[in-house]
Amino acid sequence: MSCSLAVGQQQQDRDPQANGRIGRFAIMLQQGFAFRGRQSEQHFSRMKQLASPPAVERQPRPWQDHRRKVKIVFSLSRQKGSFFCGSQAGWDTFDNKGSSFSRNIQRPMEHEVTLILGDGVGPELAEAAQMCIDATGVNIRWDVQEAGLEVMERIGTPLPNSLLESIRRTRCALKAPITTPVGTGFRSINVFLRQELGLFACVRPCKYYPGVRTFFRNVPIDLVIIRENTEDLYAGVEFAQGQPATAELIQCINRLSTDRKIKTGPEETGISIKPISISGTERIVRFALEYARRYGRKKVTAVHKANIMKYTDGLFLEHARCVAQEFPDIEFEDRIVDNMCMQLVQKPELYDVLVLPNLYGDILSDLAAGLVGGLGVAPGANIGPDGAVFEATHGSAPKYKGLNKVNPTALILSGVLMLRHLGETEAADRLERAVAAVIAEGKYVTYDLKPHRDDPTAVGTRQMAEAICEKLSPRP
Repeated sequence: MSCSLAVGQQQQDRDPQANGRIGRFAIMLQQGFAFRGRQSEQHFSRMKQLASPPAVERQPRPWQDHRRKVKIVFSLSRQKGSFFCGSQAGWDTFDNKGSSFSRNIQRPMEHEVTLILGDGVGPELAEAAQMCIDATGVNIRWDVQEAGLEVMERIGTPLPNSLLESIRRTRCALKAPITTPVGTGFRSINVFLRQELGLFACVRPCKYYPGVRTFFRNVPIDLVIIRENTEDLYAGVEFAQGQPATAELIQCINRLSTDRKIKTGPEETGISIKPISISGTERIVRFALEYARRYGRKKVTAVHKANIMKYTDGLFLEHARCVAQEFPDIEFEDRIVDNMCMQLVQKPELYDVLVLPNLYGDILSDLAAGLVGGLGVAPGANIGPDGAVFEATHGSAPKYKGLNKVNPTALILSGVLMLRHLGETEAADRLERAVAAVIAEGKYVTYDLKPHRDDPTAVGTRQMAEAICEKLSPRP
């Protein structure tokens, strides 16, 4: 490993003592006095062993305002790299005023992220994901928040105001699973967060990793499901059977609808409203096409039921086609939702990015997850203009709480999506490769990733996370 300092030539001409000061600072770097970050003692010792005497590279640079630029570059095998205390270092500025020499080191960017522990197995999974993300070397300051049934029992609400305030401040959250009661109790916290924070796009990658048990292990599946998050039947506009408002709504609908009537009475009929708008459709379809362009995807398929629901799904399809004309480099097609389900089972390799209204997106994203091994390996992201929440797509599995048994892959891969969102692409790629390597090796994986679920060699949640950390390659 070499430490090279590139100094402006004009500054050296103006300041004859510059070489001596920079040389001394290079030695301080080699001895470790100027290091910052989360490097372990072992890694730090290894860096000192590999360090060679510092070399000074002189490059002509303009002299401005009595300030000079010093570029600090660590490189393995003397190849150019950008490794500085676990983070990429840019140009560091040093002030020179008279005989004084003050350091103003540009520290690695720090990201603040809200970590939502969830309930059931959520806290265990959150710990595992946090461990793996921190092991990449990315500088993250975690704001830990609670939500779910256990919080509701203590303070009367499953979603404290402090959690919403935290996400609005950090604009980024990693959320472990939270229990949603079926049929009764509070509404889904997941749905509430999406609507409250304007997280209109749900991104669900479904990719096969060798070693995962699935009937489709010989098929190169790499799908991305992009689902509109705020409209459709999940908008939450519902009317319960037996209520006066429901009776009034039925009367209004039957009066306004000339060819279709609700024939059952209000005492036995519940109603959910399905709103789909032009603005919502154009926003999600444009997001899907821009996503495809950004990540080198070739095709986007819009999924609908426009042959039956002509005024909602028909609107979705019409305006999806209009937006697609703005992206001539991306192939665009559409499929009816029931046919799409069959297509995914018969020939999933033909599809790339799917964009769907809310309900269809929820159903097909689970179907696609089943193709690649299940929800245990299915990450998720919810993205809006003012923030993003990344989450595992499976439930909280309360029966496994505290047993150190559940597969952490989905939440860790959600962390991969989060790192990419934060601009830490290189760290995200390393973490994904580490996850893939552990799964492919098949030794330190949870029971559901073993050939047989009762395999006694299966490890726990934390042990699998530790194995992933060990597989993480260092920054280049």
